Amino acid sequence: MSVCIVKWATGLFAVALLAGCATPKTTVDYSAFKESKPRSILVLPPVNESPDVKATYSLLSQVTFPLAEAGYYVLPVALVDETFRNNGLTDANDIQATSPAKLRDIFGADAAMYVTVKQYGTSYIVISSQTIVTVTAKLVDLRTGTALWTGAATASSDEGGNNSGGGLVGMLITAAVKQIINSATDASHPIAGVASQRLLSAGRPAGLLYGPRSPKYGTD
Repeated sequence: MSVCIVKWATGLFAVALLAGCATPKTTVDYSAFKESKPRSILVLPPVNESPDVKATYSLLSQVTFPLAEAGYYVLPVALVDETFRNNGLTDANDIQATSPAKLRDIFGADAAMYVTVKQYGTSYIVISSQTIVTVTAKLVDLRTGTALWTGAATASSDEGGNNSGGGLVGMLITAAVKQIINSATDASHPIAGVASQRLLSAGRPAGLLYGPRSPKYGTD
């Protein structure tokens, strides 16, 4: 009896282990996206939920590139920003609260990209200093107000590992030096570029579809 119980418990553990290791496949409903067929995208100033005031314009200056590479016409960021300012809108939260119909009337774009910066900056934790940028985005059809796609991405300066040895004292010194350099040079900016590419490049799993200016348009 005891042998049977052991075998049963072992089998149950194996099943549980396999279930725990299995990674559920992410599925995305692209039906609204494919029906909308947006050609032009208005990128709105990102809402910044991090403590770093540089986050909004750091992301805004970089998110248009992967969208253009994906095959979409992206309205010039400087022109969009100036238009909002001329209409008394300078806060990203207020801008993103503007109705899709109003944005469509002003800019004539097919869709708008709503970006939120969840994390931006360098943190110092005992023996490590790490720069992390986390962003989310939502693509909305300005003609109907329908959400076409949502996504999220994170990038970190510690990807690939940074343990160079030297013992505890060496690690503490390295972390302190990295913190000073990262804070002085805004190390988050290039990390934000990586996060933007991961978030908005087409052809990635659960990512954006290719736009009409891409030779791969209609293949995904």
